[in-house]
Amino acid sequence: MTDSRITYSHNGDEIKSFNVKDGLAIASWRKLGKQVAIITGRQSAIVERRAKELHIEHFYQGVDNKKEVLESLLEKLDLNMKNVAAIGDDLNDLQMLKAAEISFVPRDASAYVDKIATVILSKRGGEGAVREMIEYLIIKEGLEEKYLELWA
Repeated sequence: MTDSRITYSHNGDEIKSFNVKDGLAIASWRKLGKQVAIITGRQSAIVERRAKELHIEHFYQGVDNKKEVLESLLEKLDLNMKNVAAIGDDLNDLQMLKAAEISFVPRDASAYVDKIATVILSKRGGEGAVREMIEYLIIKEGLEEKYLELWA
């Protein structure tokens, strides 16, 4: 959801940017009855705020083993990896991406995760990659009409 940059203000505040197009796609995905989770290795009040704005109820931060957290969430939701599409861009995403039924990486991901990804997106992280992933899934699942009806 970000371009992987961390900017600090002169006061030491952390600054991140989020693509509103990604946010609209996430909101639409949720309106279609789909689940969304954020599993991040960092601790960030800004990312937590964005998750709340988008009503993402499955939010985990400070995670060392993303695959383990994903497996725990799936157990809680009574789902399995066949129900999972995941996106990530670096080595700490590798095991989670390998486990997911379909895995996406933005254009600027690590070459190591590129090698195992199902789909390498044309967009870079923070520049609409999440939206591209969601729209790929909408087409794959035959939900285009319902997706567009959300905004009719």
